[in-house]
Amino acid sequence: MERELKVPGIAYGGDYNPEQWPEEVWAEDVRLMAEAGVNMVSVNIFSWALLEPAEGVYDFSRLDRILDLLYTHGIAADLATPTAAPPAWFFKAHPEALPADRDGRGLSYGSRQTFCPSSPAYREAALRIARALGERYAEHPAVVMWHIHNEYGCHNAECYCDTSAQAFRRWLRAKYTDLSALNDAWGTTFWSQWYYDWDEIIPPRATGAVPNPTHRLDWRRFCSDELLSLCRAEREVLAQAAPAIPATTNFMVMYNFDALDYWRWAPELDVVSNDHYLRSTDPESEIDIALSGDLVRSLAGGPWLLMEHSTGAVNWQPVNRAKTPGELRRNALAHVARGADGIAYFQWRAAKAGAEQWHSAMLPHAGTDSAIWRDVVALGADLKALAEVRGSMGTAETAIVWDWDAKWALELPSQPSEQVRFLELVRSWYEPLWRAGVAVDFVRPDADLSAYRLVLAPSLYLVDDAGAGNLTGFAERGGTLVVGFHSGAVDENCHVRLGGYPGAFREALGVRTDELFPLLPRETVGLDAGGRGALWSERVRLAGAQAVSSYADGPLTGVPAVTRHGYGTGTAWYMATLPEPETLAALLGRIREEAGVRPVVDAVLPPGVEAVRRRGTDADYLFLIDHGGEGAQIAVAADAVELLGGKPVPDGSVYVPPGGVVVVREPRAE
Repeated sequence: MERELKVPGIAYGGDYNPEQWPEEVWAEDVRLMAEAGVNMVSVNIFSWALLEPAEGVYDFSRLDRILDLLYTHGIAADLATPTAAPPAWFFKAHPEALPADRDGRGLSYGSRQTFCPSSPAYREAALRIARALGERYAEHPAVVMWHIHNEYGCHNAECYCDTSAQAFRRWLRAKYTDLSALNDAWGTTFWSQWYYDWDEIIPPRATGAVPNPTHRLDWRRFCSDELLSLCRAEREVLAQAAPAIPATTNFMVMYNFDALDYWRWAPELDVVSNDHYLRSTDPESEIDIALSGDLVRSLAGGPWLLMEHSTGAVNWQPVNRAKTPGELRRNALAHVARGADGIAYFQWRAAKAGAEQWHSAMLPHAGTDSAIWRDVVALGADLKALAEVRGSMGTAETAIVWDWDAKWALELPSQPSEQVRFLELVRSWYEPLWRAGVAVDFVRPDADLSAYRLVLAPSLYLVDDAGAGNLTGFAERGGTLVVGFHSGAVDENCHVRLGGYPGAFREALGVRTDELFPLLPRETVGLDAGGRGALWSERVRLAGAQAVSSYADGPLTGVPAVTRHGYGTGTAWYMATLPEPETLAALLGRIREEAGVRPVVDAVLPPGVEAVRRRGTDADYLFLIDHGGEGAQIAVAADAVELLGGKPVPDGSVYVPPGGVVVVREPRAE
């Protein structure tokens, strides 16, 4: 059964925690929600201790009143299972459910997610309360979506206790069937690690030297799957009780979280949602918003929901800065531009007590006489004006390969260079496309690539034969493939592909490398076509490809650094270094022009102006966001209409004010 979120227009709201406040405050909450244009809130996320004061004893009276109040005032509820924060009584009864860290240290309760994901007692208790909620509220008119758990794996992605060890062995048995297959996959003849009995296998706990890389990689896969099994179990319980209500859980596609393979998670959900927070030290955090939004849209295969972000400062970075004037609006509408059909915050009302009391909210400590509140109300009006954008899709002809397995494997110990980081490489290639206004999707290595002209693989250290064949086949059939250094190096078991680098892509790229020369921090190498490269160099030998740029100094002077190879009816490029930003932008600009990829607007975008297009049934929606603060005049379709102003566009161009946002509807001819 297909389950859709039934909230009109763009959903708008945040986490609502009325249990933290006297009941007389609730009336003010719903009145102010109406003023701000809020139409959906997430409730019950951390209420387990109040709902179930003792095992199997429930008190739903408070939640009944909350849901009734929301429904009476026309506000939909995204009703959460509160399983991210088990009560103290649970851990007193089941101390074995507490997690252990990599050093074998047992952790205590007293915060959130203080449970072992493999604990049978936790699973039983979580499903019990999920079932009770599902049965009680399946028919409540306020409930439009189930919010399963909260930020799976945020604090307990890996537990190293004996219960987890048993679960890990079960997972390995299911994957490998017999120990000989596991020993072969893990290469256990190295360092005398051969296993003769399944019970000899333990999690990759702290040890005196470098751990087995495949052991560690399979552990990451297991940890993601173990949490996914909990999510599936709750989803199934809720679906039995309420077959028509969609379910979601909030992902964390952001710079500081990589614990879960969301390609495996996304198909399990009716609605994909994401939490996204900015890094205070990022001078261009708008690029991180865009990259995350494009990745989440790609996971969802279309529109998605922003379940959490902040109106201002967070509370968990070394320095928690407030947002600058206009930043709240630009951030939110940038997410909408990248496919979000809902905008929500943590949280509705700023807490006066507890661990997140200094986290910003829609209604701040200062109350309604505050800049944040005025911005929140104004954003609600913007989102109402953009209601028709809901359901529209992306327009990308370019895809970037993203793979959690490859990321995990690349960042294991004992690599040629610990300076090579997956996200940093992907972002370095993504940035020039963002600046040029080029639409981008993200794909897994084995994805259907028929919709794209250009596919980029900035960092694909690990790839299996099927994924490699899919990517090289794309080029062979006429596409343009660009591969970054240290890609194709190992197979799915972290075994080096012998015969020279870049392993799985040698033939398609028409090159062969026999030795790697990673660069030291702050070391660069000249390129004879202009610019310099960083992070990496290698001794490339041409095997059919042509050199586009070669190293101009150092021990590899004259050796190809960037190559181009006709392969089948397409083209395969290789970058054996990381060119500096201007040089990389020029290279990618040349490549995309050769591939026939056009930006979303024909004009060259001024610095700091973001251009994104969503495609509806009979119109396109062009988002123009000025992050640079200079303002810009941008050409648009002659018959376009400004949605946020409700007025026709004169003379086929619009003015984006400094720090402002313009959204235009461009009717599309049949």
